[in-house]
Amino acid sequence: MHDGIDQRPEGPEALAGLARQLIDEFGAVGAKLRGYADVDEVLVDLSTTCQRLLPHADHASTSRRERKGFVTIGATSDVPPRVDRIQYELGHGPCVDAILTDNLFNAADLRIDPRWPEFGRRAAEETGILSMLSFRLFFEDTGSADLLAGLNLYAAKPEAFDEVDETIIGLVATHGAFAITAAQQRRRADGVTAALQTNRDIGAALGVLMARLLVTREQAFDLMRIASQRTNRKMRDIAEDVLETGTLAFLEQPQRVGRSAQAGGGDWRSP
Repeated sequence: MHDGIDQRPEGPEALAGLARQLIDEFGAVGAKLRGYADVDEVLVDLSTTCQRLLPHADHASTSRRERKGFVTIGATSDVPPRVDRIQYELGHGPCVDAILTDNLFNAADLRIDPRWPEFGRRAAEETGILSMLSFRLFFEDTGSADLLAGLNLYAAKPEAFDEVDETIIGLVATHGAFAITAAQQRRRADGVTAALQTNRDIGAALGVLMARLLVTREQAFDLMRIASQRTNRKMRDIAEDVLETGTLAFLEQPQRVGRSAQAGGGDWRSP
């Protein structure tokens, strides 16, 4: 059951009303999508949005390319993964080709579509899907250059999707692409912030060890590296310990201090 645009109006006035409805819908969709920081979360929401806005769609999903192939994200039922699995196995089909060739594909009847004869036959026989509409998401951000994804709609009847459906899926895809670009930019910014904080913590920890043990910066770093290796913990965690305790735990156990800890000369045991 669709709770969005349930019936396709006809005539100029009716189409104008549909346009106004779409503007309202996409205003809400855009505001919601801008809040995400994870790419797959956006892809999941795009699937449900597409199925809600397009009453001719029985199912929806998004496809994303990975190093070893493709993966289906946000399927609205168990049907899209079954259909997509056939495409991924064969290496072609509406959603795969839409992503790889940057085109929109409207498959009116998969049983007789000459572009994908084997896929169409298997999709119809194994899943009951006869129509598909697939559209690639276009990313202008250079940081998204390696990301390839597309929106997919599925229907059990032939010739399910028309030009209005093609326009709507294009609008949804545009909103989704902007949202994904924003999500990736937020994630990169968060990563940079975290890295800067880690570097600050490590630098502060080095200063603590240098002041307490009267060692050089290189010697202090070696000690933190040894502590990291011995405890199988990350350097940032070791730095946090130093900032909290003022020392390294293994320095409080003189009998366990090996030669490598004394490479810089002197006695590394806690005073």
